[in-house]
Amino acid sequence: MKKRQNVTIKGTKDGIVLHLDDSCSYEELKKELDEKLSANQTNEGERHLTPVKVDVGNRYLNDAQREEIKNLIRQKKNLVVDDIESNVVTRAEVDKLKAENEVVTVSRIIRSGQVLEVPGDLLLIGDVNPGGTVIAGGNIFIMGSLKGIAHAGVFGNDQAVITASSMQPAQLRIHDCINRAPDKAQNAEKREMECAYIDDNHQIIVDRLQVLINLRPNLNRFEGGH
Repeated sequence: MKKRQNVTIKGTKDGIVLHLDDSCSYEELKKELDEKLSANQTNEGERHLTPVKVDVGNRYLNDAQREEIKNLIRQKKNLVVDDIESNVVTRAEVDKLKAENEVVTVSRIIRSGQVLEVPGDLLLIGDVNPGGTVIAGGNIFIMGSLKGIAHAGVFGNDQAVITASSMQPAQLRIHDCINRAPDKAQNAEKREMECAYIDDNHQIIVDRLQVLINLRPNLNRFEGGH
């Protein structure tokens, strides 16, 4: 009977992918990984570093085990660890994901010098006064006047939007895009709720709220019937 392989080595155009079985013991895995990497070492004369990606499937590796696997691979000539991927999501990662997808509702006025920051979406029932700042990992919805600074998608979400009942910001920021304060005289004539988003040219556009229906359909999370 052929012995089950706990370590599978596959070459790709980007380097090497190591698939590590998630049903054997960690010690068995480590031993076989060492043996196979030793048998597959490149010539000593080669100085080209080969990137290695490690796929551990449904196995959870703690920080110490991750470092042990990395060090074992690094000891082999010409190998450098690029990434270790796991299907297992830790409690900390779950909590972080939950926070980033949660809508935080705050009812208050953000005054000059105050900063309100949330990891996910922000629903502010109140105004952001000049000198006040609101920051969100996701979208920012303001049921009031925005006269200060609003920064949405702060962790890299360029699909985030900013909406306000009265859009008169000192500055708008979405991800890494910044928009200067609009013409106040022109803005003062508007009475409808507005939104800001990043367009295809990576510029922040301020428009009427209704355009988001087609531009950001993912904002609609309601799964009920018609």
